[in-house]
Amino acid sequence: MIPIHTYKGRRVAVFGLGRTGIAAAKALEAGGAEVSSWDDSEVARSNAEAAGIHLDDLNRRDWGDIAALVLSPGIPLTHPKPHRMVELAKSVGAPVIGDIELFAQTIADLPERRRPKIIGVTGTNGKSTTSALIGHILRETGRNAIVAGNIGDAILAQDPPRPGSYYVLELSSYQIDLTQSLECDVAVLLNISPDHLDRHGGFDGYFAAKKRLFEMQNTQGVAIIGIDDDETNGFYSTLRQRRREDQIVPISAGRVFARGVYALGGRVYDALDSASHPLVDLSKAQALPGRHNAQNVAAALAAVRMLGIGGRAAADAIASFGGLPHRQEIIANEGGVRFVNDSKATNAEAALQAINCYSDIFWIAGGRAKEDGLVALEPSLHRIRKAYLIGEAQDQFADELEGKVSWQKCGDLAKAIIAAREDTQGVPGAVVLLSPAAASFDQFKSFEDRGDAFSRLVHENGAASMAAGGAG
Repeated sequence: MIPIHTYKGRRVAVFGLGRTGIAAAKALEAGGAEVSSWDDSEVARSNAEAAGIHLDDLNRRDWGDIAALVLSPGIPLTHPKPHRMVELAKSVGAPVIGDIELFAQTIADLPERRRPKIIGVTGTNGKSTTSALIGHILRETGRNAIVAGNIGDAILAQDPPRPGSYYVLELSSYQIDLTQSLECDVAVLLNISPDHLDRHGGFDGYFAAKKRLFEMQNTQGVAIIGIDDDETNGFYSTLRQRRREDQIVPISAGRVFARGVYALGGRVYDALDSASHPLVDLSKAQALPGRHNAQNVAAALAAVRMLGIGGRAAADAIASFGGLPHRQEIIANEGGVRFVNDSKATNAEAALQAINCYSDIFWIAGGRAKEDGLVALEPSLHRIRKAYLIGEAQDQFADELEGKVSWQKCGDLAKAIIAAREDTQGVPGAVVLLSPAAASFDQFKSFEDRGDAFSRLVHENGAASMAAGGAG
């Protein structure tokens, strides 16, 4: 773990005892802090106690000695209204921070020559893939790289920083909201579309959280900005007025630059040091299909190039990337019908990326709907042969799809898979795509739990090959 010495000898409240909260409590104790940890969930408290965390009911104690509140990113900070723990912290003047801020304070306390490189990745979609790909390139080119934050294990559960290492942090808007001093050597903004609006008081608040990653950078920090949507393009233009040319890099899947990194015609072009030249053949990166992944590759390539990695070495590493679970993961092939797990697509914008990669789609969708429903999918609904609707959103999605796509209300994932398998018999080239365009929390613990259930149910209900191009 990474011991946190900032609060040595003082008492810190930790509220929310998931993986980040437990890691934060342990890291604070290792650094000499007195820690009061609590979660309103009995299950979470039981898990925390089993992990060696001492519980202290923050609802009942006097807050007069609390120096800071470390809040789980899943707990409301400002909207729809501040959680009562936030109000208690404010009443005693204690800062409300997250585990990323504890990490940032620890890095800031190191002598400059001993600090690792920090790469922060944010955006609405593609954060996990881009973060994992950057980490993969760094490792494949001989660097010590740790990928954490909103992906993998908690940042404070990682090995302590050492000179020459790299931390690649996937950062959600919730995490950035709880961070004040993270200075990324390279900060990446992939894209922006409406998401989590209830937690930020609207789109402006959500976008403002993303922008703060760049506001925290020092004068030497590099910004990499995807400019394929109007909002991020405008933000890029604003940053150009504030930063030197070598401190800001545009990336795109489709637009050509004099200086930047862009994808075009199945290749990614590096136009950073000299005349533009094709560097990555996307057909060789089989785990990264689609236009959205072309943007992810461009972002990862730009990030590692700005960290001094050679272009050819980076291209070779990209070709060997195996992809991530629950992101267009082909889990079976039955007689030429592929079953694809894209459970990570928890909003319509994310589902659109997968839908645009296939034709003859038999689409499993639903869960807990996001505010904008399926609006973003309108241009690509022609790719869907039939929709199988599940969860809380099935009635809403049926209304939105009426007259546009054939649909069937299935209620749950098991029934949807059975119906889709029946409809795809004798349709070689069809794709049964779980890309729900909705959150998982109505029927599952997480998108990972939903994706695991999909994989298990597919294999329980029919002979299948684990690899694309398997049986059939």
